[in-house]
Amino acid sequence: MRVIAGKAKGHRLRAVPGGGTRPITDRAKSALFSIIGDGVVGSRFLDLFAGTGQVGIEALSRGAREVVFVERGGQALRTIRANLAHTRLAERARVVRADVFDFLSKAMPGEAFNYIYVAPPQYKGLWARTLMLLDARPGWLAADGWAIAQIHPREYEALALEHLALFDQRAYGSVMLCFYVLR
Repeated sequence: MRVIAGKAKGHRLRAVPGGGTRPITDRAKSALFSIIGDGVVGSRFLDLFAGTGQVGIEALSRGAREVVFVERGGQALRTIRANLAHTRLAERARVVRADVFDFLSKAMPGEAFNYIYVAPPQYKGLWARTLMLLDARPGWLAADGWAIAQIHPREYEALALEHLALFDQRAYGSVMLCFYVLR
């Protein structure tokens, strides 16, 4: 696991001890940021179920203005903080210890996020539950923002969403990225 581009390019990132997280592959992460492109520069990025923090750290390295990492696991939180310190990107980051559903159910942010990245543990339906909550509370996402779910291709199911619409889907081996925008 490493930072692919930007200010912290080449920095190796620590993994969370144990098997509780599923880091994105470099191939899928590279593709994700190729799709996002320069839109990440100056953006607000929300990394839900942050794990190692590698997606949010990649966003910071490529010029995101701010990244909020939401994670509830103690080992994962320590790993995120260590990776932020190692890459020297901590000043534009906020690490929140919280359950994602509790976090999203509370008051909306003062400023919506340009990108919301959702990468929960696999095969538990948490990605769909998160998107349904974002759909019910669309103020989390900027008018031109994207919500992006990282799942295993077998997990995918069409969701009955009122405010969000799927606009793209890409599979990279065992990683599928699903892209949603506000209708």
